[in-house]
Amino acid sequence: MDTKLLIVEDELLIAEILSRKLKKLGYTVVDIVSSGELAIQRAIETEPDLILMDIVIEGDMDGIETAAIIHENQNIPIIYTTAYADDDTLERAENTGSYGYILKPFKERELHACIKIALSQHQQSLKMQQSLAEAQANSANKSRYISMASHDLRTPLTTIQLSAEILQNNNNHPAHSGEEFQKKSFERIKRAVNNMSQMLDDVLMLNKAESGQLPFFPDFLNVVELCASLLEDLQPIAAAKHCLKLQIHGESIPGYLDKKLLRHILMNLLSNAIKYSPKGGDVILDLTWEPQQLIFRIQDEGIGIPPDFQSQLFQQFQRASNVGNIKGTGLGLTIVKHSVDVHGGTIRVESSLGKGTIFIVTLPNLMPPPKWTDEESSNF
Repeated sequence: MDTKLLIVEDELLIAEILSRKLKKLGYTVVDIVSSGELAIQRAIETEPDLILMDIVIEGDMDGIETAAIIHENQNIPIIYTTAYADDDTLERAENTGSYGYILKPFKERELHACIKIALSQHQQSLKMQQSLAEAQANSANKSRYISMASHDLRTPLTTIQLSAEILQNNNNHPAHSGEEFQKKSFERIKRAVNNMSQMLDDVLMLNKAESGQLPFFPDFLNVVELCASLLEDLQPIAAAKHCLKLQIHGESIPGYLDKKLLRHILMNLLSNAIKYSPKGGDVILDLTWEPQQLIFRIQDEGIGIPPDFQSQLFQQFQRASNVGNIKGTGLGLTIVKHSVDVHGGTIRVESSLGKGTIFIVTLPNLMPPPKWTDEESSNF
């Protein structure tokens, strides 16, 4: 890849000599300009890899002022060129984040070395900026996890505490005694513990996914059996007004997928279909076999997803404006997306407000690599 250089020099003869030397060294000179205004304009238009900037140039701005503007807007490395440099000028130049300066007249070896060093330092600087940005993003995510967890864990913990206190003091209040009341209290505690456990699992799983450490262990599995088992497990949380259905299309063959991740994908989408259908209706899990892929459609007749929110659907902590008091952390669909991605699959949504939602998950049904026997491997 050619290295593109922009020359900013108000003495045309010097600029031409410099240009010839640079071309001889293998660089591409995209332009020669003589003023700060033109330098800023051409830097935007040509996007050079480096700028050689004379300090004394034509126009209202000198080279140092011009470099400061370019550096702020485009972060292009700049080397100053000058016939002389006093201490005040050098200090001004250093404050613009330059990558050094070269004294005129130019020597090819020094010129080449200065450019190579500047480009290398700039690449290192970009890498450090990227690493810092990633570290800050990870720190922000962890802070959000902690904030979310501390907020959302407080509710089930309060439920557990209050239920435990009531059970402890049930003899002091007639309304709190009796087997039925104790049963309901224990059920509240159990639900609260399950909610806490699920939320912590989600946070840990999302952290693994975003650090590229989400476990992926595909194996042969009976997909129909898994789907039927999921609907059976979800039956207790479905109200009497919900009707859970499984529909199968195509030839039923073993799937080669990660069972744990597939279960998480379908469980999350199905439980959402139930949760966001407060008036009930059909919740359908539709499975279709196609050549080398499986298509899962999870359909409900619920509240639907606002069109302007659908592009944010798989982002962390995002919840639609129409969910009302329906509880959720905004993490489930983010984890679903990661689980689909690690399979090499796709997920999309079709939804209308008040008419329901369909999530379509397409996963490749890839076969495992062949296992060679000792006799077969010896032939290679």
